[in-house]
Amino acid sequence: MSRAQILSIADCRRKKIAIWSGAVSAGKTYVSLYAFLIAVLDAPPGGRIIIVGRTLDTIQTNIFTLLTDPAIFGELTKHVQYTPGAKTARILGRTVYLYGANNAESETKIRGMTVALAYVDEATILPEGFWDMLMTRLRVRGARCLATTNPGSKNHWLRKKWILKADEKNVIHFSFTMDDNPSLDPDYVRDTKAQFAGIFYQRMILGQWTNAAGAVYAMWDEDRHLVKHADLPPIARTLAVGMDYGTTNTTAALLLGITDEQQPRLVLIDEWHYSSAEHHGETLPDVELSKRFREWLASKHGPEKRYVPAPEYVFLDPSAASMRAQLHDDGITPWQASNDVLKGISDVSNLLAQDRLIVSDRCEVFLSEVTEYEWDAKASEEGDDAVVKKDDHALDAARYAIRSTVSQWKPLVYGLAA
Repeated sequence: MSRAQILSIADCRRKKIAIWSGAVSAGKTYVSLYAFLIAVLDAPPGGRIIIVGRTLDTIQTNIFTLLTDPAIFGELTKHVQYTPGAKTARILGRTVYLYGANNAESETKIRGMTVALAYVDEATILPEGFWDMLMTRLRVRGARCLATTNPGSKNHWLRKKWILKADEKNVIHFSFTMDDNPSLDPDYVRDTKAQFAGIFYQRMILGQWTNAAGAVYAMWDEDRHLVKHADLPPIARTLAVGMDYGTTNTTAALLLGITDEQQPRLVLIDEWHYSSAEHHGETLPDVELSKRFREWLASKHGPEKRYVPAPEYVFLDPSAASMRAQLHDDGITPWQASNDVLKGISDVSNLLAQDRLIVSDRCEVFLSEVTEYEWDAKASEEGDDAVVKKDDHALDAARYAIRSTVSQWKPLVYGLAA
């Protein structure tokens, strides 16, 4: 541990609420969990000890994979009894209750409860109402809350109402970067820093609370990212098709490949779309959309005399239940796309910034949208990260394909685990 990390473990006991924020891989979770184990030993009687995360799965992944790893916590792991998926655990002889909090109704899970000690994972993505309810539950003498998070918007409620009012709210706040984590290999630090761009660099690398504003893909540069279809490099794999579905809005599909180069890149090879606005307002039933999509899928996508393999997956807009059923009926097995918007935008931004994504000039709708895609200024003022939902159908389709195959391309494009 670094001096700053050790001091945070000691200093967190000075306040009722301790919040660790900062960059990825800065040691926030490890250090805060060490502090949590000490707090379990000191937790007052008369209230529950709880761990809160977005879901029980994220609690398992983010918390218990560390707490049960002898390489990290040594002999202490013998005093952690946990079964994946369980709603309770035993830690240092105390029963610990686990709660997922992924929507506004989650606060009912702890309403009326008395909490002696709480550990909160990724506080910024929890509903504000849950956090507020949790604060009212810390009602026994000596009750405490320890929380971790990556930074968000400057206007996020956690920063505005708690971190900036630390003295008033009995809060102590620690901010770390990767430079505060001496266990990291310098090559890993360098490579990780190279993966992020824009607001994601400011938040995930610099550990800053930053508003999302202006163009989402400000790093887009036609000279660097646009390639003529005839000049496409060889394609090693066609990873996926991403499809965004609309009835009155545009339905768009993007074909994503990975190049057969010494340093592979992702490439948007080809595009298909149907827009009722381009056909005098005529909307198509799912059966016809499926027919036209399948005809496009079966057509040639590469330049002349250049082989492009068939896509390994088709990822569809998660909300498009009727289209999913239609494609199934027509012999295609669509997978539900990953629709974590911010992570998907981060993927695309970072790929563009590092020149690891190129786009064929056949992707006309994508090219018309990429320079117009903007952050929602009103949402930013309210502490939320959101994009203006206008003319983003091809962008969504590309994001579905890229985010849904991250485990496939990341080791090849960046040379790192997903």
